[in-house]
Amino acid sequence: MKLNLKDTFNKALPADPIRENYVRQVPNAAFSYVTPKTPGNPSLIHVSPQMLEAVGLTDQDAKSEEFVKIFSGAEIYPGTKPYAMCYGGHQFGNWAGQLGDGRAINLFEVNQNNRQWALQLKGAGKTPYSRGADGLAVLRSSIREYLCSEAMFHLGVPTTRALSLVLTGDEVLRDMFYNGNAELEKGAIVCRAAPSFVRFGNFQIFSWRQDLENLKKLADYTIQNFYPHLGAPEKETYIALFREVTEKTLRLMIEWERVGFVHGVMNTDNMSILGLTIDYGPYGWLENYDPNWTPNTTDAGQKRYRYGNQATIGVWNLMQLGNALYPLVEDAEPLEEILENYQTDYLPKHLGMMSGKLGLKETSNADFIAELEKLMYQTEMDLTILFRNLSEFDENDAEGFWTKLKEASYSENLEKFKPQWTQVLANYAQKLRAENSEKTERAAAMNRVNPKYVLRNYMAQLAIDAADAGDYSIVDELFNLLLKPYDEQPAAEKWYAKRPDWAKEKAGCSMLSCSS
Repeated sequence: MKLNLKDTFNKALPADPIRENYVRQVPNAAFSYVTPKTPGNPSLIHVSPQMLEAVGLTDQDAKSEEFVKIFSGAEIYPGTKPYAMCYGGHQFGNWAGQLGDGRAINLFEVNQNNRQWALQLKGAGKTPYSRGADGLAVLRSSIREYLCSEAMFHLGVPTTRALSLVLTGDEVLRDMFYNGNAELEKGAIVCRAAPSFVRFGNFQIFSWRQDLENLKKLADYTIQNFYPHLGAPEKETYIALFREVTEKTLRLMIEWERVGFVHGVMNTDNMSILGLTIDYGPYGWLENYDPNWTPNTTDAGQKRYRYGNQATIGVWNLMQLGNALYPLVEDAEPLEEILENYQTDYLPKHLGMMSGKLGLKETSNADFIAELEKLMYQTEMDLTILFRNLSEFDENDAEGFWTKLKEASYSENLEKFKPQWTQVLANYAQKLRAENSEKTERAAAMNRVNPKYVLRNYMAQLAIDAADAGDYSIVDELFNLLLKPYDEQPAAEKWYAKRPDWAKEKAGCSMLSCSS
């Protein structure tokens, strides 16, 4: 197994001089060297063929004992020094101080076909940043992260990726809902991949500690390796960096809205400097349309990270990044202007995205979209099914769409809203006729932005339940289904369905915790 190693982060930034692995504050350093915990009896559950190729490995490599050992942490790849990153962050709006990679260990970086990939193990043991935790991960959360990382990529949403899913052969004690009912669960490890895992929190920790030397080193590293077109580091370059990160973050928020994804834990330490979806914990997809829904039990009261608030939290988090970068700029005005542009740009981008989902060329549809979203909420419309079905809408037979509406609704009172739906569909038909769009072309365009298949929580839970019994066939089935989420896939029609009744209250299918 041969990899083209090209480490950058741990070459450009300062290391923690202490090599002992115990929980502590780590000042004046971007990372700490850590040796992964040796798993008891690791075995490979699944591997992503695309990511294998992306990092320069083959199917034969994936079948080797060496692969399982390296990507379970049982062995260290020759010439590498695994490490955990130091960062801080705001958690649920409150500054939490030093956080860091509590259960992620970076193995190394590779460069393949002129693309840089950092590879890290999630669940490979304690680090100096683990606080009171064990640094391990369980099978259920690992399956969710593995499947969702790759699913999001194929949906066209910027995301970290996943290379492999390994069973450790060890048991891990977990209290799934933090309610005093801890149980032993199967341990597992996901190998995550991204050009970089640098987060807003990496900048925040240096700024908070007034470590301006290392703050500058981190900003310069980020520009040189991921934004080289911005030029040599100086005040204007740091402003330009903030502008690009802001634009990427806004794009990410719009993409989440488009597919109905709710992250669940938009803390600043879970925000990527590259505008990627990062850290798949208690995430979920909107089923019955509800802008106030969050999948996170920890956020059940505050609902800070609910679906309809994600774009607002995006700019709040960017404000914290701006505060962290301020010492390099020493001028608030350009940073504030960038944040104002985010807020000004959001609504047109949201309306443009929604218009695209509706197959409308004209994007000034604010009143119509507001009325549609209100009605979707009132009648508990399944976001994915409704918009996919809308590609079959006939503007000359709006009444004929009623059956498709019933297919998408969870409501027992849909008939009560038939007059409102009749009016909304009539308005929609009028807009389509005014644009004189050709139905076949319109349907094809809509089906390119409205997925047929997403990783609903009940689907992931079925895979988890089977895997817990040693059957990984559903993991494989869902993985392959989600490679082509916009395709019809007639053989997989069973997955194009509303959430079943049994899943509404089942653990892992509705609300999840940060342990999920």
